[in-house]
Parts: sequence; structure tokens; C-alpha cells
Amino acid sequence: MTSERVRRPGPSVRTRVVEHSAGDPVAREDRLITEEPLEIRVRAGALAARRAWVTMRTPGHDFELAAGWLVNEGLATPHSVAQVAYCTDADLSDEQEFNVVTVTLTAEADVPHRHVAASAGSSACGVCGKDSVAAALETRTAAPWSGARPGADVVRRLPEALRERQSLFARTGGVHAAALAEADGAMLVVREDVGRHNAVDKVVGARVLAGEAPAAACLVLSGRVGFELVQKAAASGIGSIVAVGAPTSLAAGLAHEAGIDLWGFTSAGRTVRYH
Repeated sequence: MTSERVRRPGPSVRTRVVEHSAGDPVAREDRLITEEPLEIRVRAGALAARRAWVTMRTPGHDFELAAGWLVNEGLATPHSVAQVAYCTDADLSDEQEFNVVTVTLTAEADVPHRHVAASAGSSACGVCGKDSVAAALETRTAAPWSGARPGADVVRRLPEALRERQSLFARTGGVHAAALAEADGAMLVVREDVGRHNAVDKVVGARVLAGEAPAAACLVLSGRVGFELVQKAAASGIGSIVAVGAPTSLAAGLAHEAGIDLWGFTSAGRTVRYH
């Protein structure tokens, strides 16, 4: 008797709920955003693949996530990503098969030798915000954006344009989104994920795997702006960040030093530019 092959996890799953409001409770079906771990392994040349990072993510566009994360972390360039594939190690269970991705880099690329994460903190004494900003700029590999950038009129239209493309959010209400856009507001790529940083890595990875430069006039975010998101934008050479929510102090500081236009509290009727 042959066992049925485990299905690849989808971006959302069905669940049963009981909704309580002013009237009688109503039992119905709902959907939850899927959250699963993804292990990213990296291999170059004859060296064996080694684990570089593990993140909780929404399944889908996993190869883009892996490629984008490596580029945004400065561990690869857009041209050094040779191949991305699901791992087929014999010791992986059927459930694990689609939760492990191996990125093969060109032979001349450096392979990371330690666990690296943009959101990882440091226990070293004497570290402050200014140190973090300086460190982020030192590892920047892309040139600053030199093209046109969106003005306020275009900026105010971007969140709604993003929202119209958030199909997973419409079904679940539990997912972040990111998009790359041109200066006139035209959307280049939109991705959704349970992690806001993953959504940014996915849009960058989509451009990398399509053979396009990840640099763009604008990065649009469905939520707030943390330091690590500005760091990713700087690493990819993005010119502007437009967010529905507010930035943190460190995010605003890095955007200023990196020459990135930063817009927050953005809606159709209002936006705030941080200098």
C-alpha cells in the first residue's frame, strides 16, 4: 500500500469559528493565514550546503524569499544567485520537504559561516542607535537610488493601490504586504507574508530571480517601518519608503543617512514626510 504524498502547504487554511455579535452566535467557516518555518541553506562551489537562517513565513514564493533575504543581508549579490531549490535530503520528512530551501551561489561568491538575521540584537556593551546606522551603511552593497522618486500626490495613492492587490489579506486579515513601485506609482511586484520583513525579501527576490535589479523608486509597506526594513531598502538601492504606519526613531535615522525618502501615516487624504 503506497502512502499519499503530503500536499505542499498553501498560504491559508480553513478553520471553524463561532462569531458573537449583537444577535445569536453564528457558526461558520473562516480562513487563517498559514505560518510555517522556512530554513534557508546556502551552498557555493564544492562546499556542502549549510544553514544560514530560519524564519517563520507564509508558504509561497519561497525561492524569492530566500534569494531576497541573501541579497538584503549582503550575503549575495543579484548576480551570484545561481539556483534555488527545495532540499531533497533523505533525512527530511514529507512535512519538512517544502520548508527547507537551498540556494546555490556562483563559485566565486562567499558563503556565510554563521547564523545572520537582520532583526538579531547584540549583547555587546556600548552599542547604540548610531552604531547600528553606521553598521548598516557599511554593509550596503547597492548604490543609492539616483532616479525619479514619487511626489506626495503619488505617495497618497500607493497604499490603496497596494490594498487592492492584497488577496490574502482580504481572505484572512492576518498578513503584511510589500510592493516595489515606480515613481509614477506603477506597481512592479507585490507580495504578502505573515512577516513584514519576509514580504520585503520576497519582492526583492522576485526581481532578482527575474533577472532584474532589485533597486526601485519606491518600497510600499502595509504597516509600520522598523529599522530592519529600511536596512533592506538601503541594501537593495531603493529610493523611497511609503508606509501606512509610523517609522521608529532608528528607522527614520537610517533613512536620512541612507538618502531614502521616508513617508508614514499614508492614506488617500494624508501623508507625513520625515526629514
